[in-house]
Amino acid sequence: MDNKRIYLSLSEQSGFEQEYIQKALQTNWITSGRPNVDEFESVLENYLNEKSFVSALNSGTSAIHLALVLLGVKEGDEVICQTMTFSASANPILYQGAIPIFVDSELDTWNICPEYLEAAIKDRIKKGKKPKAIIAVHLYGNPYKVDEIHAIADKYGISIIEDSAEALGSSYKGKKCGSFGDFGIFSFNGNKIITTSSGGALINNSKELKNRAIFYATQSKDDAVHYQHSQIGYNYRMSNICAGVGLGQMKILDKNLDSRRKINSFYREIFRDIEGVNVFENINENYFSNYWLSTVLVESYDNITRESLRIAFEKANIESRPLWKPMHLQPIFKKYPYYGSMIAENLFKKGFCLPSGSNLSREDKNRIKEVIVNFFKNK
Repeated sequence: MDNKRIYLSLSEQSGFEQEYIQKALQTNWITSGRPNVDEFESVLENYLNEKSFVSALNSGTSAIHLALVLLGVKEGDEVICQTMTFSASANPILYQGAIPIFVDSELDTWNICPEYLEAAIKDRIKKGKKPKAIIAVHLYGNPYKVDEIHAIADKYGISIIEDSAEALGSSYKGKKCGSFGDFGIFSFNGNKIITTSSGGALINNSKELKNRAIFYATQSKDDAVHYQHSQIGYNYRMSNICAGVGLGQMKILDKNLDSRRKINSFYREIFRDIEGVNVFENINENYFSNYWLSTVLVESYDNITRESLRIAFEKANIESRPLWKPMHLQPIFKKYPYYGSMIAENLFKKGFCLPSGSNLSREDKNRIKEVIVNFFKNK
């Protein structure tokens, strides 16, 4: 049997990427912005099918940073952030000299808990520091509790940055993720459901804000014949070649979405009769996940743990990974306030990400299934 490496989540080419890249080369637009970028933004805006304006950037992290800038977050301000996430959700808070306030998950979606969120807001206000923004994440493509979280944000007049880095194609009550918050963000890193090789997008509901975001993303150049700068700017604009890759990738977004959801069904079937393993599923029909990564919780018993399963995969040359380690447990963030219990921590201890790439072959799936079946049979 072929023992080539099976990766956690690799991109799949559509075959159309070369067309757009070649166009960029032929027109000698091998820099940031312009034709492919403008078209990519337009395609994303049409896909979201809402009053959404998209600014294409060089990463999802850049998008979160610009959202904080546009919200006026400055040194000493406080920003609430879901603790169960990748560090890119929280790092831009520190870029601004602001203070991250971490909030625990709930068990239905694994995302930010409404009860702990409100408790955190009340306590910060009591301490004289009303949070400036909330960063809520659609973890692994699973929508957070949109109605509850936004009701709390509205109640206290706090803006939401909707971190949809992992959730392109996901939706809640039929509305696409990325279009709920005051700002939304996407990531097009090489491991996402579509890629631009590296890249991201900032979504808002105003043409003026879009233009402002692009202003900051292109070094805040004032309207002058010479280079003049009255504000700090950033080199965050997406390149024309990367946008060409994205345009080609958008042609297979629906196909990739269908593939990822079928992979989730594949794992549900394998683990259906295996004791102590639960595959994550959406709680009801209101939640539609792209299942960017299929995830499971592994209850420890006998010699079975999340880590022993990961090692079994690694021995078979198959990449897998624990869930994100919560931010409030990370060395760089441990000193900042945290509101919650042990939900995110326990998810990290038990949670496991399975290979979920849209291009997994039948042979790949057979190898994955063989590892799982033999692991639990031998234990």
